[in-house]
Amino acid sequence: MKLTKFLCLLVIILLGSRNINAQKSNANITLTKVVDTSADNVWDKLRQLDDIDKYSSAISKVKWTGEKGIGGQRVCTSANGQGYFKESIIAFDDQNRTYTYALVEGVPTKGMINNFKVIDLGYQKSMIVWTSNYDQFMKNPQMTEKQFLGFLNQSASEMIANVAIAAVK
Repeated sequence: MKLTKFLCLLVIILLGSRNINAQKSNANITLTKVVDTSADNVWDKLRQLDDIDKYSSAISKVKWTGEKGIGGQRVCTSANGQGYFKESIIAFDDQNRTYTYALVEGVPTKGMINNFKVIDLGYQKSMIVWTSNYDQFMKNPQMTEKQFLGFLNQSASEMIANVAIAAVK
């Protein structure tokens, strides 16, 4: 029994590492979370696109426009209602359980692209991989780049954790 658990853990580590390396190597932030349920269960939550306010305390509401998938857009209002950011879905693939979105307004960066991917690890385990890249941070009076990266890391970590909890239920 111990050998089986060890082999399962080894497979998860090897598969997870291989697939994480398949992500962009120049990611400003890469976050991962192993989830004790199938990749299909996790993807079922992530692929909704218009309900991320359920998973993030930083977002009070989401307004979706357009088709679900490529070309769709969402405007996410901050928890205090004072700010927003607009995202455009630029890639969506149900078969590979991945989508990519560009932040086009409301963040102090140029060329910001984020990606979610759900990896099947087998044995009713999966991994959420989130990457964020941007070309340039734009100086502003609200926050420094370090503060922005801290906020981004905290917000994405919370969202990934909450998606994982919802997928297991």
